[in-house]
Amino acid sequence: MDELPPDFYARDVDQVARALIGVTLTVGGVGGPIVETEAYDMADPASHSFIGRTARNAAMFGPPGSAYVYRIYGLHHCLNIVCGTPGSAVLIRAIEPRQGLDVMQTRRGARIAPRLLCAGPGRLCAALAIDRDLDGVSLTSPPFLLTQASGQSDIVSGPRIGISQAVDRQRRYGARHSPWLSRPFPNESAASQHR
Repeated sequence: MDELPPDFYARDVDQVARALIGVTLTVGGVGGPIVETEAYDMADPASHSFIGRTARNAAMFGPPGSAYVYRIYGLHHCLNIVCGTPGSAVLIRAIEPRQGLDVMQTRRGARIAPRLLCAGPGRLCAALAIDRDLDGVSLTSPPFLLTQASGQSDIVSGPRIGISQAVDRQRRYGARHSPWLSRPFPNESAASQHR
């Protein structure tokens, strides 16, 4: 599989969010194909960058293809990929766990059904050992490796999850009927598109 070129990330955030579906993400050799993403930018009231640059969100204004990692509810980390327009990033919501399943199970601290290992941004980060130490790190160098999807994905879109503003915007993207999603899409038949 070919590694994603740096210019893959230097595009509109929604384009990148769709194009990441099917891309394999590994951290230190542990991971799998991305099945669910969400797009955020500075014009979006739900985005961390909506208020401008702060110490917390500084990585969102960094180079495209770098990681923005933040902590939510004081418990869980979330991985975002910075895109072309400053202040824009794609939240990685779920992957299909394929590589390093035993390592993921150990990191999650309990015997968890494979379907739930990486279904949700906090679970994903725990399974892949992603924390604030990786904030601002380039995704084009170790421990990250993102490789091209093996084929076209049938992509569905819908409203994002767990936000209180701009809730109607269709900026969540996923692999149609994937059992690895954090949550099913409300109406998959209405919003199919090919990459």
